[in-house]
Amino acid sequence: MISLASFADERGLSLDELIPVAERFPFRLSEHYGSLIEAPGDPIWRQAIPDPAELFDTGGYDDPLAEESLSPVPNLVHRYANRVLWLVSHECAVHCRFCTRKRRWGEPVPFTEELFQAGLRYIREDRQVKDVLLSGGDPLLLPVSRLKTIIASLRRIPHVEIIRIGTRIPCALPGKVTPDLVQMLSEHHPLYVNIHFNHPLELTDASREACRKLAGAGIPLGSQTVLLRGVNDDVDTLKELLEGLLRMRVRPYYLMQMDLTRGTGHFRTPIGTGLKILAELRNRISGLALPHFVIDLPGGHGKVPLIPNYIEGIE
Repeated sequence: MISLASFADERGLSLDELIPVAERFPFRLSEHYGSLIEAPGDPIWRQAIPDPAELFDTGGYDDPLAEESLSPVPNLVHRYANRVLWLVSHECAVHCRFCTRKRRWGEPVPFTEELFQAGLRYIREDRQVKDVLLSGGDPLLLPVSRLKTIIASLRRIPHVEIIRIGTRIPCALPGKVTPDLVQMLSEHHPLYVNIHFNHPLELTDASREACRKLAGAGIPLGSQTVLLRGVNDDVDTLKELLEGLLRMRVRPYYLMQMDLTRGTGHFRTPIGTGLKILAELRNRISGLALPHFVIDLPGGHGKVPLIPNYIEGIE
């Protein structure tokens, strides 16, 4: 990992503006992701480097999706009757400055053995739960043996049919996608991996190789992209990203409207921006590359699709 001091020194930056932001919302950056930064303010920089604007956004919420109130046990979010979100790691390869869970960076909730057993017991006792999404933090930062224990324990629950993993590792730290990890994951089908990519600069040779390994093991790959002002809020950038993902055997799944998270307002675009982009993309790319544009409603009310209106009238 790159320290903030070493990053500033390497780039000839003053720490005076960065440190107050990092004290409120800590900095974390992998060597790989840091190497993608080409210039101050570029799309990778904006996603990863502390910005004073984070401290002046008072209009959002610390927990916009009400995850804490929807947690019957710590680190497990039960929003929908038949599926749960399980936060099995508190570490990421990068602290994305737009993160919905940036409230947890300074006060993480470690995934202890006690919390693991409590979450497992909850899932085992609720027979409605058929789908478990592992997230965090990033599950793929866990030791392979630990992640195997979690997945194998879920596989022993008869009513759990689907296991999903949400990750940024193939994008931000692709070297972690090792043969041992891929082999372990391939032993637990049906298992799906959803990867967070936001910009074509992230589609590196190393990321392509990581996705090739996973897809080659029969693991279906999807992508999740957040619509970010100054990063990817234009048709050409998203076209290049989505078509590039499809070539990597990663099926674009979600294009997310920014959550109302405190400290992220400078990334937020009007909903109309996303609708206009989606309408233009529909005429320029394959349907296979077209994601669902969705908003996660504040207060934990779930995802709602946002769809351009193509019908002017019906006779």
